[in-house]
Amino acid sequence: MSRSRTRGRIRYPALSAGLALLAAGLIAGCTGDTGSETAQDASRPPGRQMPPYWLEGVSVETVAQQLQVPIPASASEAKAAYQKGFQDDGLLLTFLLPSETVDGFLAGLKPQEPVKARAVPFAGESTPVAPFAHLGLPEPDSLPGIRKAQVCAPCKGDLDALHVAVAQVDGQHSRVYLKGID
Repeated sequence: MSRSRTRGRIRYPALSAGLALLAAGLIAGCTGDTGSETAQDASRPPGRQMPPYWLEGVSVETVAQQLQVPIPASASEAKAAYQKGFQDDGLLLTFLLPSETVDGFLAGLKPQEPVKARAVPFAGESTPVAPFAHLGLPEPDSLPGIRKAQVCAPCKGDLDALHVAVAQVDGQHSRVYLKGID
């Protein structure tokens, strides 16, 4: 009888220690403290960032080519950005056009759906994955009188989707917003 008690006393402390180690491991895993972040950072080449991040020095022409969108000769104030994402990349292209040329430009894109006008800005809060704020511009959905359409999804080549939005800036110009997912 004394022998089984001794075994019981030895077995329970070992079991308790094992459970304590398991619990500590689970807690560390839940808090994200894996201790391997330093090892991951060390294995990444210098200057490489974890997505999402914006590529530096991307030209308007490069983004327009990737979006398969010709920039009209009458366009001005063109801006572009390229965001590397976890799975998909975001491409932004925007420029001003004389308002009388916008309908012709939109028709040339051959959108898959009709261009729809929305008089009232989107009232909800949204955080776009690739925001136009990166280019110093408001989101098209936050503007009154916006016209927008899906140009293609899927598109040709590596482009997964392309969306267009147009906002009247003044009596003579409209801003075209193009957002692609690559």
